[in-house]
Amino acid sequence: MNEFDFLSRITLGQYFPTDSVIHRRDPRVKIAGFTLMILFITFSTSKIGLAIAILTLLAGIMLSKVKVTFALKGLLPPLPWLVIIAIIQVFFITGPSGTPALLTLGKLNITMVGVWAGIMLLIRFTALILCISLASFTISTTEMIQGLGLLLKPLNKLGLQTSDLVMVVQVMLRFIPFMAQTAERIAKAQASRGGNWSNKTRNVVTRIKQVVPLLIPLFVISLRRAENMALAMDARAYGYMPQRTSYYEFRLRWSDVLFFFICATISLAIFSV
Repeated sequence: MNEFDFLSRITLGQYFPTDSVIHRRDPRVKIAGFTLMILFITFSTSKIGLAIAILTLLAGIMLSKVKVTFALKGLLPPLPWLVIIAIIQVFFITGPSGTPALLTLGKLNITMVGVWAGIMLLIRFTALILCISLASFTISTTEMIQGLGLLLKPLNKLGLQTSDLVMVVQVMLRFIPFMAQTAERIAKAQASRGGNWSNKTRNVVTRIKQVVPLLIPLFVISLRRAENMALAMDARAYGYMPQRTSYYEFRLRWSDVLFFFICATISLAIFSV
């Protein structure tokens, strides 16, 4: 039944309460630190910097007491698409005029510049997925809502409804595992009715034909779940008070400041090394 095990392949949106040194940090510091690292990873052009990012994130996953093998599984679902994009980079980025070609296929020239562009794309997306996964592992739903709300609170003076933005981000991340569970149930139901979900099938076209019948019921169920959640929020008077209060008030400690300083230092190293 491994072909139906969708949830174990999805790492984004899953929280693990392991009470690690990262889990105990203030959520505002964790959100700010991880956001800073994501920005610098996105705009970094340094090969050494991206290597530092991946090594640092793997060390952070070990500190969070989450299995590294589980975190690396999050790279498998988008890997085929990333490889296709990397191949496009290899064939269509040739560098400056006069760059020697490693291989010529008709009118397409493969140069070392294009090869490095494809490799850098794979490394960058690997670092981004690991960073987002680590943030998901160590920031709970409650912490995310309260932390983002406190960080974006000054924007309320400009008339922006930051609470709605926080809720959109939280729902987007936390619904990913639910969608994986729903897709798993739909696939099992289709297989019990004679659908071909054999793991022996390696043809890409056949794989696509397997996924297409899964999309429509998944989309319908997702819409129904979103409607139920909206009705539940209305029943609980969500949005009635413009300024929400919290039972627990977060207070910054020196260890939290040190954590953010480490994240900022690593981010600068990623961008400038």
